[in-house]
Amino acid sequence: MEYFTSTDKVVYKGKDSKDAFSFKQYNASEVISGKTMEEWMPFAMSWWHTLAAGSSDPFGAPAASRPWNGKEALEASKMRVEAGFELMQKLGMNYFCFHDRDLAPEYKTLKETNEKLDMIVNLVAESMSKTGKKLLWATSSLFTNPRYMHGAATSPYADVFAVAAAQTKKTMDIAKKLDAKGYVFWGGREGYETLLNTDMKRELDHLAYFLSMAVEYKEKIGFKGQFFIEPKPKEPTKHQYDFDAATTLEFLYHYNLDKYFELNLEVNHATLAGHTMQHEMQVARNHGKLGSVDINYGDTFLGWDTDMFLTNVYDAVLMMVEIIRNGGLKNGGFNFDAKVRRPSHTMDDLIYAYIAGMDTLAWGLRIADKIVKDGCFDKFIEERYSSYNSGIGAKIESKSTSLEELYNYALALEEKELPSGNQELLEAKLNQFIYNL
Repeated sequence: MEYFTSTDKVVYKGKDSKDAFSFKQYNASEVISGKTMEEWMPFAMSWWHTLAAGSSDPFGAPAASRPWNGKEALEASKMRVEAGFELMQKLGMNYFCFHDRDLAPEYKTLKETNEKLDMIVNLVAESMSKTGKKLLWATSSLFTNPRYMHGAATSPYADVFAVAAAQTKKTMDIAKKLDAKGYVFWGGREGYETLLNTDMKRELDHLAYFLSMAVEYKEKIGFKGQFFIEPKPKEPTKHQYDFDAATTLEFLYHYNLDKYFELNLEVNHATLAGHTMQHEMQVARNHGKLGSVDINYGDTFLGWDTDMFLTNVYDAVLMMVEIIRNGGLKNGGFNFDAKVRRPSHTMDDLIYAYIAGMDTLAWGLRIADKIVKDGCFDKFIEERYSSYNSGIGAKIESKSTSLEELYNYALALEEKELPSGNQELLEAKLNQFIYNL
């Protein structure tokens, strides 16, 4: 059965193309600064938004028109495997990501759930072998089932902690079997609604122990993929412990887990934390922890995770500057953790959305490459901090001065006007790069 019947293959036709089923900016084999676009941007399909979700919302039933609607649960899961690999083939997309419960539903017992999950995993493995598609990362859904309403690794109930551990072990086994590049930990329920009933320190200790057990098991089974933690400040909990990049890094350093984990950053999560994605990426990059990206976009006027496909070129440019300066994503990729809007309910809409997202990032890469090569922003920053290259500044830079010396130095200073930060000039320059492409 063919699921996406409107096109045989989405190909690059250039920026002037009128074909809706073509790329206008993304040219997989085009070389930019020594790497192909495909190498700079290892794109991945999200199993949950693309295949498992039905476009429901708190005010309405599922609206997506999908061939598996109304089918028995396991049969629908099998059809999603076929549709997912067809979509990746037609988009020229090499990777995919999933939560365990995206692949197959949960049954009455963990044993039966795992047996049914293994059936679908075997189909996925067969499709991977036939098509050459790869698993970017896997993760466990430790937030959907009501048992996790108080948390998973941070639950106050030991039996829930045990089930979460069992579920994680199973998904790690699957990740190894499918040779995943990575494994993501996202604590959707690892947080609190109120501190009136919460022992925060104990919960964080439990979470750290949970992660340390995963590290031990990873080594035991010989799983070579990279571990990632995905920060998010809130939703579904009021406050999540992995609030943002800085908070997550502090947690890892505090519990001596930093050498085992990198960060999987999401654009919409940065928005919810009150940050730009550029900020989150730079924080991670400065620590050598920029590992992977969930690429999407959040409506800045709404206070929840809207998970839209990225079409904002301005943000894409600033993100891709960080990617270039990071040398790419060695262990990760760009997972489209994005969903079509509820009224965009057809199978064609999925293709349109992925084309838009892939083209936007490719456009961002083209402009970012020009910015980095030009070096105008780097030169400005270098000049702005040049007072630390000589004299008392060099002593501060080399940490070879003291409060006493600086006190005496300051006494002899005369007040003078400081140079401008020239923010508006730099923003105009950025616009010039964007609109002159």
